[in-house]
Amino acid sequence: MKQSLTAEWTETITKLVIEELNKAGLAPSGEPRKYVPVGVSARHVHVNREHLDILFGSGYELTKFKDISQPGQFAANEQVTLVGPKGRLEKVRILGPLRKDTQAEIAPSDARRLGVNPPVRQSGVHHGTQGITLIGPKGTVVIEQGCIVAERHIHMTPCDATAFGVQNGQKVQVKINGPRGGLMDEVMIRVRDDFALDMHIDTDDGNAFGLKTGDTLEIIK
Repeated sequence: MKQSLTAEWTETITKLVIEELNKAGLAPSGEPRKYVPVGVSARHVHVNREHLDILFGSGYELTKFKDISQPGQFAANEQVTLVGPKGRLEKVRILGPLRKDTQAEIAPSDARRLGVNPPVRQSGVHHGTQGITLIGPKGTVVIEQGCIVAERHIHMTPCDATAFGVQNGQKVQVKINGPRGGLMDEVMIRVRDDFALDMHIDTDDGNAFGLKTGDTLEIIK
């Protein structure tokens, strides 16, 4: 019992130290910043004005369930059903605000359940992607493209990018510690003034590595 408590306290203290070093722009060694918080993102959809009107009624506005990590973005109370050739996923949450194009972001395990084969893509890149059906309380929308598995990525500001020594569009590895630790490849760096530092992965990656939202991971260039 004492050993277990000691291990838990050590892990807690280590996380607190890393958080403070991150705020100072330093890694534990005093080198450029390396550690990022992770957000595990469940399946969700983004919708445009036209499709929201069809799904929920003309002039309908999304209502906020909670804010999410990126400034100005939120999880809405509104949910839809996704339907594919082999199955459906109910209660899939919409994220706001409205987008130019409707998009469904699902995990590979979701894709198998639906019977679709979406490519791994950056959000908003829809050419050559598969379509899917969305069902809301007022109507149904069939999109011809826009169903994707979201590319692993890290949001950061230009100041963050300088501190980490990376640049927009760069691919990095991320190291995960712990009993199910390992290396995660093909993680895209996305830099913009209005981003907040956060790494986004889907639930399949989170489950595979034993991760939860708020865990801290190490960037390896």
